[in-house]
Amino acid sequence: MATEPDYKSLEVDQLLLNAQLRTELEPYFDESVSLVDMGRLTTQSENEFLQSMLAWEKAPVLPICRWFEPELMLPNPECMSDEEISEILVETIDQLYRERIVLEFTNHLADRELYCLIIRDILPSPEKKIDLPRNYLHWHCIDSTDNEDTWLRYYASRRDRELWEETTGEVAPERQEPPFPRVMPRRPH
Repeated sequence: MATEPDYKSLEVDQLLLNAQLRTELEPYFDESVSLVDMGRLTTQSENEFLQSMLAWEKAPVLPICRWFEPELMLPNPECMSDEEISEILVETIDQLYRERIVLEFTNHLADRELYCLIIRDILPSPEKKIDLPRNYLHWHCIDSTDNEDTWLRYYASRRDRELWEETTGEVAPERQEPPFPRVMPRRPH
């Protein structure tokens, strides 16, 4: 016979966890904590928020290549054919995703360009490795400031394009479909 959950007991557990988390976070508290209106959150939601804060504070900063065991080392692209790069790229994107790294805005890059970007920019980048199942690192494979034309042409929303035009007084480049469409793994909802 199934029993009803003891909601009072669950709430007491949540309150005890809340006190424990606040104690652990006390050395890290600063004015940013006061920006969150904790009174509007349930105790469980507040605890999830506090757990994510604690994970952030305690997370080591490591080059992304060292998030992997063994360290992720990719072959030199100069020694590889386009076909070999395409094959390794698919495997690499999958490996990154398994470590909760999601690559975004990749469709303007050929496979070789994306592969080189991963080797040159992503793998050596020191980032906090936060060990929470719902936490993903989103890596934008374009800098909208340095590559305005590409951003506006392929990725910017209609509103982004309108704001850019209002700000600059220029006409945004014509919207186009990116030349290298690929299906990338996404963060689950």
